[in-house]
Amino acid sequence: MRNKGLFILLGMFSLVFLQGQTVSIGSKMHGESRLLGEIMAQAIEQNSDFKVERRFGLGGTLICFEALHTNEVDVYPEYTGTIITAILHQETSHKAVNNKSDSSIHTIEQQLEAEYDMNLGKSFGFSNSYALIANAESGLQSISDLKGRNDLKYGFSNEFLKRKDGFPGLNKYYNLQLETPRGIDHGLAYQALASNQIDVTDAYSTDGKLQKYEFHLLEDDRQFFPPYDAVPIYRKEFAEQHPEVIRILNQLAGTLDEKKMQALNYRYEVDRIPLATVAFDFLNEQGLAQEQAGLTARYPVVRQLLEHIQLTFIATFLAILLAVPLAIYLSNKKRAAGFALSVTGILQTIPSLALLGFMIPLFGIGFTPAVIALFLYALLPILRNTYTGLRTTDPLLIEAAQGMGMTRWQILREVRLPLAMDVIMAGIRTALIINIGTATLAAFIGAGGLGESIITGITLNDHQMILRGAIPAAVLALAADQGMALVERAVKPKIDY
Repeated sequence: MRNKGLFILLGMFSLVFLQGQTVSIGSKMHGESRLLGEIMAQAIEQNSDFKVERRFGLGGTLICFEALHTNEVDVYPEYTGTIITAILHQETSHKAVNNKSDSSIHTIEQQLEAEYDMNLGKSFGFSNSYALIANAESGLQSISDLKGRNDLKYGFSNEFLKRKDGFPGLNKYYNLQLETPRGIDHGLAYQALASNQIDVTDAYSTDGKLQKYEFHLLEDDRQFFPPYDAVPIYRKEFAEQHPEVIRILNQLAGTLDEKKMQALNYRYEVDRIPLATVAFDFLNEQGLAQEQAGLTARYPVVRQLLEHIQLTFIATFLAILLAVPLAIYLSNKKRAAGFALSVTGILQTIPSLALLGFMIPLFGIGFTPAVIALFLYALLPILRNTYTGLRTTDPLLIEAAQGMGMTRWQILREVRLPLAMDVIMAGIRTALIINIGTATLAAFIGAGGLGESIITGITLNDHQMILRGAIPAAVLALAADQGMALVERAVKPKIDY
C-alpha cells in the first residue's frame, strides 16, 4: 500500500511538473518564419500539456541561432541552404546542388551535431529558395542578363547583401560585375519595385506578395542558389529531454508544399488575416488542431506600451544610480573624468543593433540584455551633464562657503548640487528621450515594447501597424519629457541668498 501511495504521489507530481513546463518557439522577422513558428506553437499546445512561449520577430539568422545556442529559445524554423552558408560557413558546391546532395538534411544534421550539438526535425515539405525578380517591362529573363547592367537600380535586402549565398556569391559566380548596391528592408522592396523606384530585388520563392504583384521571376540559369528546405532546428539536449515535442513536430513533416506555403503567406501578408487564425486553419485541415483558443489582440498596444515604459525607465534609473555618484567622485579628478567620458562616449557611438547583438552571447535575448544596452546608452548624457554642472560652480561661492566653515560634503549638498540641478536634470531628460527611441529596436532581440508593431509593420508593409507603434512612442517621449520637467521643479532645492 505504501509503495502504491508513493507511486500515485510521484505520478501526480510528474503531471503537475509537466503541465508547468514551457517550450519557447522563436522566429525571424519575415512573415513566413512567423507563420511556421505559430504553426509549431499551436501544434504543441493542441496536442500536449506544454505551455508555449512565443519569441517571434527576432533579428536575422545569427540572432535566432544564437538565441537557440544560449537556450533562450528551444526551436525555430530554419532553411537548409541558410544553415550551410550562414551557420556552418561552408561554400556551396553548385554541382552538388544540382543533384541536391548538399541539401541532404541528414548530412547537414551530422555537421550541426558535431559542431553545435544540434538536431534538425523533418522537413515541412517545401523549399523556399532565394530568387531575383524584376518588373515585367524590364525585358530581363534570367540572372545572366544582369551582367554589366549597372544602369539598373538594384534594391537587395540587407541580409542578402552580406550572405555568401546572396549578392557577393551571386555576383562572383555569374561574373555579373555589378557594383554593390545599398540595402533595403525586405518588407519595403516589393512596393519600391512596383513603383519603379528599383528595377531588381531579391525575393523568396514562396512569398505571398508574388501573387499580388506581376513581377517577372528571373531564371537561375546557372543554378546558383542552393535548396532551402524548411525544417525545425533544436538542441540535441532538448530533443532528448522532450521526445513528445519532437513527435508532434514530426507530424508536420511533408504537410506543406511551395504552393500551399505561398497561399498561407498571402493570407497573412496580403489579406491581413491574423497570424493565429491562419495557423489554426491550416492545422485544422491537417487534423492537428480541433478547438481554436481565444485569440490575443492583434495589436496589443497597451501591453507593448507598458513593456516600453518598463524597459526605458528601469534602464534610465539604473544609469542615474551609477552616473550621478560617479560624476560627483570625478568632479575633482580631471584626468580620470576625461577617461570616463571617453569610454561612455565610445559606447554611445556603437550602433544600437550592433550593441544589442553583442549582448546576446553574454545575456541571451529578451528583457535583460535590452535593459543593459539602454543603460549603457543613458550613461553619457547623465555623466557629462552632472560633471559639467558640478565643474562650472562659481569658485567665489565655494570660497564663501569654505569661509563660513562648511565641510566639503556640506558644500556639495548645499551649494554645488543645487546650482547644477538644471544641468543634471537636462542630462537625465536627454537620456530618457534617447532610450525611448532606442528601445523600439529592442524588439529585434525579443524584448517586446512598441518596436514589435513597428518592425512587424515594416515586414508586412502595413503603414497602420507602423503608426500603432510609432505614435505611442512619440507621445510617450513627449509625456516623459514633460513629466521630468515637473520632477525637476519638485526636486530643485530653493536657494536663499
